[in-house]
Amino acid sequence: MTTTETSGSGDVLRSLELLWGTGERPSRGPKPGLTLDRIVTAAVEIADTEGLAAVSMRRLATELGTGTMSLYRYVPGKSELLDLMLDRVNGEPLDNQEHAPEGADWRDAVRAMADVYLAQHRAHPWLLKVNQSRTVLGPNAVRGLEMSLAALHGMGLRDPEMISVIIAVQSFVSDIARMELEAAEAAKQTGQSDADFWKSQEPFLVRAMATGDYPRLANLSEDAFGSEFDHFAFGLDRLIDGFEKLVGERAADGA
Repeated sequence: MTTTETSGSGDVLRSLELLWGTGERPSRGPKPGLTLDRIVTAAVEIADTEGLAAVSMRRLATELGTGTMSLYRYVPGKSELLDLMLDRVNGEPLDNQEHAPEGADWRDAVRAMADVYLAQHRAHPWLLKVNQSRTVLGPNAVRGLEMSLAALHGMGLRDPEMISVIIAVQSFVSDIARMELEAAEAAKQTGQSDADFWKSQEPFLVRAMATGDYPRLANLSEDAFGSEFDHFAFGLDRLIDGFEKLVGERAADGA
């Protein structure tokens, strides 16, 4: 999947000013009813329904019923707008209080974190199109990280290890979400469902298995690749198992 946008690629200082509320209103000539909040909301809605590539200053202006130049009084361009969009999306689970509260069992916190990340990707598929290696940290991103660290504090890990737990969960979830998104995109682009696609290969695979060259594959159960198996839950449980082993080691070291 090709990354089409990179966060933090615009005027970082200007993005930070807008994110932290020091530069929302233009200096002159604002269009009545037009606000930075409306602009970001419209941009997220367009990206959700049509993809990130559909978001442009011209398209936003049409959507909001204003001139393109009016938007530039609020945000310098699409790169800075993307920074605002990411922080807006990061704030959704915080506003809905979907994060595990401080003091909750860390296992529940990890599960809640994974559920939130997966829900975000499903609601906003365009997130997977963004290179977030240099995310500009706005108030929602910082608040989310604070809440995650508070929820994981009971693990008794060193600071770099807690950050690595968050990275591991995010990476696992993004790969699950990517698999879902790519399957949906393939079906849409080809007009052929996953079931029909794999069914078309069946005669060739049956002949290949009959050769005896692939004994392990030939002996797999019929449900080995079934859609009923919950790979998300299975993988998350194994991650938590690994974390639990480390938590036990750290507890023993402390004792």
